[in-house]
Amino acid sequence: MTESLVPARIVDVAALAGVSAGTASKALNGTGQLRAETRERVRRAAEQLGFTPDAVGRGLSSGRSYTVGLITTDSFGRFSIPIMLGAENALGAGEMSVLLCDSRDDPLREQHYLRTLQARRVDGIIVTGRRTDPRPPLAAGVPVVYAFTPSQDPHDTSLVADQAGGATAAVQHVLDLGRRRVAHVTGPADHHATQVRRGAVERAAGEALVGPVLHGDWSERWGRHAADLLLRRHPDVDAVTCGSDQIARGICDGLRDAGRRVPEDVAVVGFDDWDVIALASRPPLTTVNLGLEALGRRAGELLLAAVAGTASPGMTTMPTRLVVRESTVPA
Repeated sequence: MTESLVPARIVDVAALAGVSAGTASKALNGTGQLRAETRERVRRAAEQLGFTPDAVGRGLSSGRSYTVGLITTDSFGRFSIPIMLGAENALGAGEMSVLLCDSRDDPLREQHYLRTLQARRVDGIIVTGRRTDPRPPLAAGVPVVYAFTPSQDPHDTSLVADQAGGATAAVQHVLDLGRRRVAHVTGPADHHATQVRRGAVERAAGEALVGPVLHGDWSERWGRHAADLLLRRHPDVDAVTCGSDQIARGICDGLRDAGRRVPEDVAVVGFDDWDVIALASRPPLTTVNLGLEALGRRAGELLLAAVAGTASPGMTTMPTRLVVRESTVPA
């Protein structure tokens, strides 16, 4: 005769932990004024019994859904996926689930997703995208945190990567290597990221910057073309900092096709640390890592705090870091 398995109940967890059912519920829901050791004892008891809280019941009792929305314009996931992973790490500690919505840069689709998330009674929303240009704020009716793509409203909670600091570090790196003829090749002139990175490069390079900055699209094809332009205009160029890894990889290809060695003749630095591009480049790219996962984790933490009643309005700038590889320093 097979013994039936009865799911553990909150009273079973309470009995094993030596507390009341109400205290056990508060400990597992993260509510109430309980000592840390009491919460830990209840958590261990729940884990030992395989107890799974009833999400519906928990939501009804707390007035929360324990879900948050993440709205992105980044269809490829290049920026939104690491941000989502970081956010999930933070939100998971609060037993929150994340619903991903890709608006594809369509305002109507974004409004549709916003209404859907509101109908699901999400506790909050994280907004992100593939551009760093400030965007119109979202009228959500719940706490909202903007990650990587900031809000135009300075009173909203926004987190951005320190692009200027990253671009400055890139230039300082090649100057420290003794390079004195530095070029900068980047994306469309009207993009916010282009303007921030270009300004930092111009300030850091000073007289070492050769010629005007070259603008094109965010592609390897543009990088290859730019390499040809640079060598015809400035044949003595010995370092190139780039606005993206795609451009930098194209620059490396173009220099190699022209008989220039990277990094012996020309050092090349990318931006973004997109491993699919940076590690597959010949040679692997020195580049600026945007710290997107850490940025997403901080966004999750700020959203949890806002849901709990403690908002942090204003702009927070998260650090970037230079990752040195063989495109500037020979192996």
